[in-house]
Amino acid sequence: MKKTAAKASQRKNTPVVSTRADSLAESAYREIRDRILKGDLPVGVALSRRKLAEQLKISVPPVMEALQQLEREGLVESKPRSGTRVRVPTRQDVEDRSLVREALESQAARLFTQRATPTEKKELRAMGRRVDQLYAAGEKSADDREFLFSVNTYHMKLHLRIAECARCPALRDAIEKEQVLIFNWLYDTAVQRRSLAADYHTRLTEILARGSVAQADAAMREHIRFGLEEVLSKMNGLDVAVNNWRHRKPAKP
Repeated sequence: MKKTAAKASQRKNTPVVSTRADSLAESAYREIRDRILKGDLPVGVALSRRKLAEQLKISVPPVMEALQQLEREGLVESKPRSGTRVRVPTRQDVEDRSLVREALESQAARLFTQRATPTEKKELRAMGRRVDQLYAAGEKSADDREFLFSVNTYHMKLHLRIAECARCPALRDAIEKEQVLIFNWLYDTAVQRRSLAADYHTRLTEILARGSVAQADAAMREHIRFGLEEVLSKMNGLDVAVNNWRHRKPAKP
């Protein structure tokens, strides 16, 4: 009995050493990712682990872990003896992400039309109007990165809400896991894509709430393809300007 109690006490008092380190790495990951999405760390900019650690007031190892995660997700890239930078997307990157997003979100739109409740459809229409209002206000506050960050965050919330109301958790998780909304945001920030129509999201959500399955599918595909060629053309120019970094020979030690 005493031995059992002793073991239980020992398990209870055993510290979880990795908890704080994991928390710091996750915090660093989110902070660096948000800076990239805001444009504070623009596409192509070099990332210093030491400077980031100083700015975040943490040690270097959690920053290294955060950068490794961002590299796995495709937001940053690194090269031996050349360093790490915010990834410069290629035409293939943009096209691939767009295809994945279209496949996932068009299916979410179809299911939303079939499965969302009247209350949820009403909620989505209100969210669509709100997104348009925020984008209109954002055009007048183009230099306010914090406000534009909040606009894009709400825009992501709208699209994830469509997937949630589609009653398919695996689909919603795939949209989030594949980071399709994050990359759309990054591309828009990088190229400063042209203004949207005043009722752009209002029209989309009206169709999803009141239209047929086929209409919802078509509307979402059109929504995702809008401005794709503009993004591709501007990304090409950006990529040509800085792509030598990928092919540059490492400096001799």
